[in-house]
Amino acid sequence: MSMKKRKQLTAVGLVLAILCLIFMALRHQTYQPSTLASNSASKATISRNFTEFKGLSTKPLVIFYPGALVEPNSYSIWAQQLSKHGYRVAIAHFPMDFALLAVNRADQYSQKTPYVIGGHSLGGVCAARYANKHQKQKNLKGVFFLASYADQKGNLSKTKLPVLQVTATNDGVIKKSRLKQNAKYLPQTTTKKVIKGGNHAGFGSYGAQKGDKKATISNASQQRQVAQLLLAWLAKIK
Repeated sequence: MSMKKRKQLTAVGLVLAILCLIFMALRHQTYQPSTLASNSASKATISRNFTEFKGLSTKPLVIFYPGALVEPNSYSIWAQQLSKHGYRVAIAHFPMDFALLAVNRADQYSQKTPYVIGGHSLGGVCAARYANKHQKQKNLKGVFFLASYADQKGNLSKTKLPVLQVTATNDGVIKKSRLKQNAKYLPQTTTKKVIKGGNHAGFGSYGAQKGDKKATISNASQQRQVAQLLLAWLAKIK
């Protein structure tokens, strides 16, 4: 083997080693679902790209993008509650639990059935970007945000689609200034709801999150409120 070939192989090996270390570090930081969330997820069908809860074909599919570094099954408690009311819920899986790496994950379903799309934190930003590119798609029926907002690439200000934005008073992760600044990217008809005493991590069930404030309500209470707010919004979608 030539010296040049050896150097090329060594370089490739170093790159792969670095990528492996980065992957391992990210996996170590990923927030894992609580026992209750894992139990709820056991009722779903889990594939490579989605954790899916069954529902009725007569109701829109709910496609959900998790927050950054949050394991998808962490959102299974409220997802299961929606399923019990007849809504099929598909929680997306992303490489390294990072929605920016596969924003078009919803393509797996969006061509086949009426749907709404939403997400938590960074997942909501990415869901808005997907919706922005598919605003004229007949199957898209609405967009929702949990502790999240739209950015310029996900501008929905001109859409006539129903939009829901849910925030929490004790959220220490999302910046209120960013919420206010990015309100211009949402339609004026956006339904805005606030969960009193809830925090950022409480939109899922995965324990405490770095930088977050302590919730003054239980995670179970916040999960119920998330489900109730989504159900009330979904009920108005034709």
